[in-house]
Amino acid sequence: MFNRTLLFFFGISLLISAPARAFDFDFNKVLDIAKKAQQATKTIDEPEEIEIGHGIATNLLGAAPLLANDKVQQYVNQVGRWLSLQTERPDLPWQFGVLASTDINAFATPGGTIFITQGLLMRLENESELAGVLAHEIVHVLRKHHLAALQKAARMDLASDLAGEALKDKTNPAIMDKAIKAGTEVYARGLDKDDEFEADRMGIVIATRAGYDPYGLPAVLQMLDAINAQDSSLALMFKTHPAPRDRLSLLDKLMGDKFESYAAPTQTDKRFNSEIAQRK
Repeated sequence: MFNRTLLFFFGISLLISAPARAFDFDFNKVLDIAKKAQQATKTIDEPEEIEIGHGIATNLLGAAPLLANDKVQQYVNQVGRWLSLQTERPDLPWQFGVLASTDINAFATPGGTIFITQGLLMRLENESELAGVLAHEIVHVLRKHHLAALQKAARMDLASDLAGEALKDKTNPAIMDKAIKAGTEVYARGLDKDDEFEADRMGIVIATRAGYDPYGLPAVLQMLDAINAQDSSLALMFKTHPAPRDRLSLLDKLMGDKFESYAAPTQTDKRFNSEIAQRK
């Protein structure tokens, strides 16, 4: 109680002695900042998560449209939805799409919308590899990796607003620029490496649980590692993900021979050959 009283009177003394220019601010702006602070730190419920994800998915589709092939889209959705049933969030409105892009990449948005590019899909050899890629992206949704990154960016954006009030003379614009840009670069910058490693680990478990060869994702990583790093189709993938070799090294330590007993499926590979391989 004594400390609170002391702080109260100390604050009053500052108000009395402060020069008039200290009150030269927009009170409505302060209220707006307080509102942003609440939004940046609150828990995002599932309907909000889904709405945010749909908005991001719309933006991604603005950059690259869906591949105009209903059979391929249905096939990828069939694989993705089966994987989603092996998770703790099977009731999300999961939807999977192939983007008409030659880039080699895959994306997940909050709420369960997942994209794989045509460029990556056409480089896969079997359905287990496709399952490995989709399961990796499913984990990003399950663990809410992008939501956490977006909230972190929101807190940075809030910090920029506070800095704007405290640094009216703009003596340090570099700090301002960094805070403001953080709110718009989540997908271009990528997730933390730990998030990607977690998605690899959990993705293999989900794919194996669904009956796929657990070495599907490692096979994809080996393929990516073998591609020339200067290949422009890999530019965004390499920018936003850890190096494939680093991911393989970690998976090798974790997997060892624990998954050797899981037989590789044959029926699903026939389905992949029918729907995808013939289109290469």
